[in-house]
Amino acid sequence: MATIVRLPGLTDAHVHLRSPGGEHKEDFITGTAAALAGGFTRLLAMPNTQPPLVTLERWLAAQERADHEARCDVHLLAGAAPEHLAALPALGQRAVGLKLYMDETYGPLRMTALPHLAATFDGWPQARPIAVHAEGASVAAAIGLAAACGRAVHICHVSRRAEVELIAKARAQGLPVTCEVTPHHLFLTADDAARLGPWADMRPTLGSADDQAALWAALGQTIDCVATDHAPHTPAEKRGANPPPGVPGLETALPLLLDAVHDGRLTLERLVALLDTNPRRIYGLPAQHESWIEVDLAARHTLANECLYTKCGWTPFAGRPVVGRLLRVCLRGRLLVDDGRVLDYQEE
Repeated sequence: MATIVRLPGLTDAHVHLRSPGGEHKEDFITGTAAALAGGFTRLLAMPNTQPPLVTLERWLAAQERADHEARCDVHLLAGAAPEHLAALPALGQRAVGLKLYMDETYGPLRMTALPHLAATFDGWPQARPIAVHAEGASVAAAIGLAAACGRAVHICHVSRRAEVELIAKARAQGLPVTCEVTPHHLFLTADDAARLGPWADMRPTLGSADDQAALWAALGQTIDCVATDHAPHTPAEKRGANPPPGVPGLETALPLLLDAVHDGRLTLERLVALLDTNPRRIYGLPAQHESWIEVDLAARHTLANECLYTKCGWTPFAGRPVVGRLLRVCLRGRLLVDDGRVLDYQEE
């Protein structure tokens, strides 16, 4: 069997590119360079920026900047906020999806009041998905709202056995519920959090080994896609007295999953479904023509902080040996990565 194979360009359905307002952590230039270095040719970026993307004016300005600066395709989700519910129909004509925060988040977009939640589900266009940050009991609330309002819901970064089992029951009843998992919840547990400290602090927090086993068992069945939840913060912020939650992931997701292919935990076909086919289906995105990535399934290397393109410059997986390496990336006929290096890229 050939060790060098060609796959479609990958889609990451959940990233934080920190623009506008957090460009010291990441921006559209560095974030999309990191995406290409990780095999991603399309990103869906979250709206909890500064200011958050809760009005059409803010969303248009941010999307225009992304279109100008990004090195791969970037689609910005709109945000939902109680004081801007009237903006939802107009935003729904432009944005590929809506992000709704029902649990703890780093920013001002959390919504818990039932009238606001119901108005959000009713006001957002049916043709566009609603992606929900929901943990624990909030997963049940999100599923209940979807059922009552007769519309699809996508649950972000599931991390616990109970959440996966509840989503599976909802799907068995015919409810249009999809969900995603992050690489850090697949490859790290609470034991790693105790070892890594703030470098492994994220939301949702890392679960138990039993939770992790449930995620792997549901991968490609109840769990539709893997999304990085790339959430960079500077080393100084992580070392501070009140470190913000979140870890980068764009450059480590593919090698971790290729390593799982090498170990027999995952097939290449399922990897493609998790990282491209299913996210495109959920968000109604077209294929990217003449776009592909090339990987060496047998290449051994060690994940490291050095040479990362993300502006934050670190990963909680530093020092981890993996089998499987990205070689090349082509987007719409243009070679953008060769031998793992992003071409024509200059650091700011």
